[in-house]
Amino acid sequence: MSLVKKVLILGGSGFIGSSIAKFLLEERDYHVTIVDNYSRGNKAKSDFFKSFEINGRLSSLNLDLTESESFNKLDQDYDYVFVLAALVGVDKVNKIPHEVIRVNTAITMNVLEWLANASCKRVLFSSTSENYAGTVEKFDYKIPTDESVPLTIEDISHPRFSYAVTKILGESGFINYSRAEFFESVIVRYHNVYGPNMGFRHVIPHLVERFSKNENPFKIYGHDQTRSFNYINDAVEGTVLAIEKGKDRSIYHIGSEDEISIKDLTKFIGKLMNYQGEYVDAETFPGSVSRRCPEISKAKKDLGYSPKIHWQDGVQKTVDWYKLHLSSNKNTESFYDQYGVKS
Repeated sequence: MSLVKKVLILGGSGFIGSSIAKFLLEERDYHVTIVDNYSRGNKAKSDFFKSFEINGRLSSLNLDLTESESFNKLDQDYDYVFVLAALVGVDKVNKIPHEVIRVNTAITMNVLEWLANASCKRVLFSSTSENYAGTVEKFDYKIPTDESVPLTIEDISHPRFSYAVTKILGESGFINYSRAEFFESVIVRYHNVYGPNMGFRHVIPHLVERFSKNENPFKIYGHDQTRSFNYINDAVEGTVLAIEKGKDRSIYHIGSEDEISIKDLTKFIGKLMNYQGEYVDAETFPGSVSRRCPEISKAKKDLGYSPKIHWQDGVQKTVDWYKLHLSSNKNTESFYDQYGVKS
């Protein structure tokens, strides 16, 4: 009889982290430990998770991962470690870029130093397509873009890129530490993961909120830009496949190859929201790239990764969730407080 794998999810109470925990508890016979400081609320405290705490398959720790002493409270022998903890969000990078750099760098270095003295087998570091936003914009690289594209920051002085800087550091750190300290590492670069209960730091819930206020005319910021959106279920499955099957020190795009314009996305959501007003094109926000779409053949070949949720189906599920919760939380402030997504 095989031993149950021990899994550690750093940042396990967030949108992606709690979804990974739920998947592992439902689809795998793993013991899961969630670590978070719960600064954005706690998505891992539902009745679903409580049932697994009772039967002993789930445990959780409230720790500040920017403090090295926090790692003394962890075991030393996990089979899989997911490193998802980070300060993220366009509002954060624009308002407090110095704090984004401090927090994310501290977490990365503390995790690496802990791994150097632990006996963990495989580690997954979550990264971002933001890392090569400058490459696509300035050097006209082919789109869809594969994992070999050079990482480029367009303007090092712009706060918008402070998050990407920390993720580039993390990618290099985990690849080189794993080589020196004899643990296996895998990196995933996420591309616009979305779904129900993800907070308001994403274009889709933000559009739902604006439509609910019946803005007229409705400005479509970055109307001619394109993105590919990856529904949370597909992103979670791809992430788990990466840590289970990914080649050591490899990088994988976790995303969808369906590229759509922001205008098409906005009007589709407007239709779902029964919007009857007018639309007007508007300039995008500074630092936002014109196109983004991943090439995912490497993940398909190595992992067997294949996104299943069409963007329209996923967007409808997401919009339905936000419509319901906005209607039951008339006070936006109370909604933010309840779901832990206030800036």
